[in-house]
Amino acid sequence: MQLETKNDLDQATIEALQELIQINRESERGFREAAERVSEESLARLFQRLADDRAGNAADLGRYVVINGESIQAEGSYLESLHRAWIAIRSALTANDSHALLREAERGEDHIKHAYEDVLKRTAGSAMNDVLNSQYGNVKAGHDRIRDLRDRCKG
Repeated sequence: MQLETKNDLDQATIEALQELIQINRESERGFREAAERVSEESLARLFQRLADDRAGNAADLGRYVVINGESIQAEGSYLESLHRAWIAIRSALTANDSHALLREAERGEDHIKHAYEDVLKRTAGSAMNDVLNSQYGNVKAGHDRIRDLRDRCKG
């Protein structure tokens, strides 16, 4: 049995990276749209920073896919549920309701957080474990920040 390296990933790991690339891209698009449309400046800055983080995640993972001789795919399995979450965020934006916006943003963050958790389980022991764990930590921190803001905004 050959030991997996970052330059020689097995197909299951590459497929998992493809999923995470797409969910990060969808999250990035959603946060950029929210940052452009939200009236509260502090939320706009937070959403922009999270969008930049998600773009960085996708780019980092994409490099490993390409190094392994694959092209980055256009779709992933989690996109449908994440897309539905961002539709709800768009509705909250039009209502200009910060609590509703944060509630829906946290729901979207739940999707990406769970996607990372699923991939980490499926790729346990992979050469990508350090990269995936680092990205997961950042995703979880973003999720928690959104959740905490939502909770403070409630009352």
